[in-house]
Amino acid sequence: MSKTFNFVPGPTPIPDRINRRMAEPVLSHRSAEFSRLLERVSDNLRYLFQTQNDVLVLTASGTGAMEAAIVNLMSSGDRVVAIRAGKFGGRWVELCRTFGIDVIPVDVPWGEAVDPRQVETVLNASGSVTALLATHSETSTGVLHDIETLGKIAREHGCLFVVDSISGMGANELRPDDWNVDVVVAGSQKGLMLPPGLAFISMSTRAWEQTGKASIPSYYFSLKRAKDALLKGYTPYTPAVTLLSGLDEALAEVREIGLEAVYAHHARLAQATRAGIAALGLSLFARTPSNVLTSVALPSELNGNALLKIIKSECGVTIANGMDDYRGKVIRIAHLGYAVSPFDMLAAISALEYGLDKMGVMFDFGAGVAAVHRGLMQKR
Repeated sequence: MSKTFNFVPGPTPIPDRINRRMAEPVLSHRSAEFSRLLERVSDNLRYLFQTQNDVLVLTASGTGAMEAAIVNLMSSGDRVVAIRAGKFGGRWVELCRTFGIDVIPVDVPWGEAVDPRQVETVLNASGSVTALLATHSETSTGVLHDIETLGKIAREHGCLFVVDSISGMGANELRPDDWNVDVVVAGSQKGLMLPPGLAFISMSTRAWEQTGKASIPSYYFSLKRAKDALLKGYTPYTPAVTLLSGLDEALAEVREIGLEAVYAHHARLAQATRAGIAALGLSLFARTPSNVLTSVALPSELNGNALLKIIKSECGVTIANGMDDYRGKVIRIAHLGYAVSPFDMLAAISALEYGLDKMGVMFDFGAGVAAVHRGLMQKR
């Protein structure tokens, strides 16, 4: 069987070390051994999240943590402002409308980062607002948003600041306690390199106080139940024990490497990949790119669907398509997870060159690969 490469922004490649750990016998989730595992995981999640607050683990996708944030903080009729700069920023809007929340979208063209001044203007015109909802790294566009500045604005307006860092966590810097972020949500299948199925949520003291005012009912996603159970060393319901074992291993490795080194790894891969794209005469789609992925705007005459099909079928390389209206017009090359080798990015750009050549695109053959190699060999 020929080797394949996966450059989509989740699920990301799983290191052998984590796979071996998940292959071990399943623990009883009501055992003392499980409680010790959960304690380690909780401590290391605080390190990953860079927070002193508890980080709760939910058996769900990242969207489950987003819904948990909404139902535990809000009441029907509450007013919130949500930044909609891509598909996943739009998910905040959809969730709010599902639960009868008055949501005011801040619409931003795909590929652009929100201007904090635009958010400030909307907040000034919106009256009493319970929360500002934002996305750290917008997976659909590859854009990184200025969470630190947005946090200052939210705090000045007296509203909670809720951030989706599902793809951004562990790849781009995020300091919730320093940046006035009240709620952070994340997921297992991105920078943590686990299978899908775990979601994480951390809440500030201000956010916990708000839960006492919220009236939207919740049962499975009740964060109070999750927090009360964590104090006893358990989870309120049957957790994904195998995934938690893998999480324990993944977080231990983050500790060993060091979070700053993990950030630097992602930045190195991102910079080298973007150099390769530029050398091929292609343009970045994201104006302020995230280190999660490199999004590439294709020439209008090029069929991106056909390009990606050639790359996958003939090179064994999977690159993500654009989403919604940008399908076939944008491609997204992920460099997410510290298991991705710097030299894996040579395979990604080499496959892209192969596909472009097969599609009849004129470019300096080999220039992209050479640019990536130069980028990787620069002093770190």
